[in-house]
Amino acid sequence: MNNLKTIALSLVALVSFTVNAQTKKIDTKKSNIHWIGKKVTGQHDGTIALKAGALVFKGNKLAGGNFIVDMTTINTTDLDGGMKEKLDGHLKSDDFFGTEKFKTANLVFKTIADKGNNNYTVTADLTIKGITNPISFDMNVNGKVATTKLIVDRTKYDIKYKSGNFFENLGDKTIYDDFELEVTLNF
Repeated sequence: MNNLKTIALSLVALVSFTVNAQTKKIDTKKSNIHWIGKKVTGQHDGTIALKAGALVFKGNKLAGGNFIVDMTTINTTDLDGGMKEKLDGHLKSDDFFGTEKFKTANLVFKTIADKGNNNYTVTADLTIKGITNPISFDMNVNGKVATTKLIVDRTKYDIKYKSGNFFENLGDKTIYDDFELEVTLNF
């Protein structure tokens, strides 16, 4: 009987949260993800598109979120011509994101801590190449715009190409394990 009561109370809490929560769909055309990857001799940057996403609010407080990123849209913006095509192709290859097999990446919010002044610390599950790991980041919500910067360790997603932690004697060919994502979400 105790288990039945616990289940009933959990359902009431879930229904109450759902009724009071508002889901705000992300405008994928107005939102953007800017990536930066660094190596010993410099860096490259570009964009990648959101396929879908939503933020969930309870009252005016951030309460959840989930996103799908279209990995096939990886686009280098600091190069042009043949060099751009070569890098875009390499980033989509199995050395990096394997976009033929893994067309999307996902981010699902798990916990959110309100830091005040529309700032939150989010812990989420990030899935890249079918591998899921937790990630934490700060997010600011201002009106109908949310911004964040994520630092992702690519090696946690089996992306080890020219990583100094996995290969020796790379010298100035080493690519750093962390890459940055600067995200602006419009909803």
